[in-house]
Amino acid sequence: MGPEPRGGATTLNLFQEADALSVTELTFHIRRLFDEDSLLNRVAVRGELSNFRRHHSGHCYFTLKDSAAALRCVMFRSRAVSLRFEPADGMQVRVLGRVAVYERDGSYQLYVDSMVADGLGDLSVAFARLREKLLEEGLFDDSRKQPLPLLPRAIGVVTSPTGAALRDIVTVARRRHAGIPILLAPVAVQGEEAPEQIVRGIQLLDRSGRVDVIIIGRGGGSIEELWAFNDERVVRAVAAATTPIVSAVGHQTDYTLSDFAADRRAATPSQAAEIVTPDRLALIQRLRTNQHRLNQSLLNRLIRRRLRLERCLASNLFRRPQEILQERMQRLDQLQDRLAGAVETLLNRKQQRWQLANEKLNLLDPLRVLQRGYSVVRRQDGQVVRRAETVGQGDRLDVWLQEGRLGVVVTETEKARQS
Repeated sequence: MGPEPRGGATTLNLFQEADALSVTELTFHIRRLFDEDSLLNRVAVRGELSNFRRHHSGHCYFTLKDSAAALRCVMFRSRAVSLRFEPADGMQVRVLGRVAVYERDGSYQLYVDSMVADGLGDLSVAFARLREKLLEEGLFDDSRKQPLPLLPRAIGVVTSPTGAALRDIVTVARRRHAGIPILLAPVAVQGEEAPEQIVRGIQLLDRSGRVDVIIIGRGGGSIEELWAFNDERVVRAVAAATTPIVSAVGHQTDYTLSDFAADRRAATPSQAAEIVTPDRLALIQRLRTNQHRLNQSLLNRLIRRRLRLERCLASNLFRRPQEILQERMQRLDQLQDRLAGAVETLLNRKQQRWQLANEKLNLLDPLRVLQRGYSVVRRQDGQVVRRAETVGQGDRLDVWLQEGRLGVVVTETEKARQS
């Protein structure tokens, strides 16, 4: 056999000349390097809070990040009690502490002694500005919200085909009502291409006419990982959909702009499945209850109608209808007699009034005056002469008598004497 390669011999000699370090020994060596570095023992760091979590023990775990890097941090309870504000994801903060190696994970992290707020991070500022803009446009108004169907024909899901969100939705939906089909629009839920894919998925399901409700979402994550659901294109697609949409992005404490635009927000994908999928057993029980109520209502109505029929059959109308008819005929005769008497009385009163009026007219009749020897003197123009001074000698007058008329010429006038 020929000689071994030079490189292989060197590597073999290295293993033969020295013992290999254990992982613990190497990690301890790196930790000692960190501990001996004065800069790392007391360092101030500025960055944006992400994935902040306060453990039930009181310790706080979070990540400080900027546009290019991220740093794991821990703030123990003894230090966290001195905080003057409640940290939240997206806040820009300044922290003071020391950097050391966490031997169990073989990673380094910042042990924070104090923290002060230093404004909002870039993503949080962008979130607030876009939210204000869309709020003014009315995209989040309650009047735009659509009711969810009681029993959807099919459920549409816009999410990653490999994520835990889809598994949770399918598991819950199958448990509650296995007969409702689920249509998936597979999309990326983070990254640069995610917003456009999510928009296409929403539009595809919305325009298909095959689903009655749509779930969009993904599992939990940092604000960066959830940012696709804060994209303006996605928010507008959610608001423009005619199919009701349930937004289930992240965990219960995570809020995205898609949550505000959707018709309903769910804290988790599992809860979204609970909301849109009716419980089959509960539906069956509800149908049985309604059927029982309907049967009972029909039975009660039938009993009331039967009792009413029995009362009608027991009444005189059905037992002796001839007697009731005879009573009505007798009553009709009485009413006719009363009507005839009233008409006769009314006619008598009218006749008496007519006679009185006729007598008054006769008294005022001028012919009656002429019958007593009086006459009526008129001028040629038809005016009645009442005073002697209104005529003169030579005037021609007509004298009307009880029978006939006289034409006379005035030869003499005399004024009336004072009594």
